[in-house]
Amino acid sequence: MFCKQCGKPIEDGEELCEDCKASANANTTNATPTQNANVNTNPNQKSKIAAGLLGIFLGSLGIHNFYLGYTGKAIAQLLISILSCGMLAVVSSIWGLIEGILILTGSINTDANGNPLKD
Repeated sequence: MFCKQCGKPIEDGEELCEDCKASANANTTNATPTQNANVNTNPNQKSKIAAGLLGIFLGSLGIHNFYLGYTGKAIAQLLISILSCGMLAVVSSIWGLIEGILILTGSINTDANGNPLKD
């Protein structure tokens, strides 16, 4: 559950948010609908566009996988490029390009923790 005031995660069963001390079940009756719509309910969400563009342009280094938390794949892409002195960087680049396109089209839509990517 997330705090309706500040958007921070609240442990199940807790009545007050640790950060803003607001009640977990408090209604924000004095806030307008546009104010509530702009509250990020999950501050850990990663950007789909950022991840996709990192995959397309820096895919040979695995930067997009580091960004999304897939460190195993990211290290593999980085080591393929570095240990081959760049000769196999084309393989990692194609791998990153494909993953970047899959991220932008929505086929890959979660990060390593299972959080959905935001648009």
